[in-house]
Amino acid sequence: MAETPRTARGRATRERIITAAAALIREQGVAETSLDDVIRRAGASKSQLYLYFNDRAALLREVVAQNADLVLGVQEPHLSSLDSWKAIRAWLDSLINLQADGGARGGCPIGSLVGQLAETDEQARELLADGFARWEEPLRRGLYSMQKRGKLDPNADPDRLATATLAAIQGGLVLTQTRRDPGQLAIALDAAYAYLRSHRSPR
Repeated sequence: MAETPRTARGRATRERIITAAAALIREQGVAETSLDDVIRRAGASKSQLYLYFNDRAALLREVVAQNADLVLGVQEPHLSSLDSWKAIRAWLDSLINLQADGGARGGCPIGSLVGQLAETDEQARELLADGFARWEEPLRRGLYSMQKRGKLDPNADPDRLATATLAAIQGGLVLTQTRRDPGQLAIALDAAYAYLRSHRSPR
């Protein structure tokens, strides 16, 4: 039975193992990443790994959770105030800039794991779905706020608009990673923003 670390040193070791696993998976994929690889990268022992994780699947789920936190973390403070057209445009531009700064490599830390885990681990799939839901929520909340303030058409559906925007982000990230061109994400997000703006209040 895996333990929750009781000391700062234990928590640091556990976090180091998760971070090492996440880095290896980004570099070579889930299938090519073994526990021995993780142990070597983390500078940990096998007994330490099994102290904190029941098995490889449990470790992979922690990688999913960490990746979701990473995605949301790098988008702050944009995600805290998506309640105006200007704020939404600035957020979308920040996503493009992140890809440009990273050389259009890596794709989405959440989306890249879907094909590798969603069909083989139901718990991992649920964690991935939760990560996407957390990503959508700030835009959904902002759009509802705009609707209440008369900035968004009262007939618009913020839930559907938020999902459509995230779908555009994911598709743009896939093309950007494949073509090594952040302009692909820019095209997708320009279209997403235009779609959102088409639902602005007619007043």
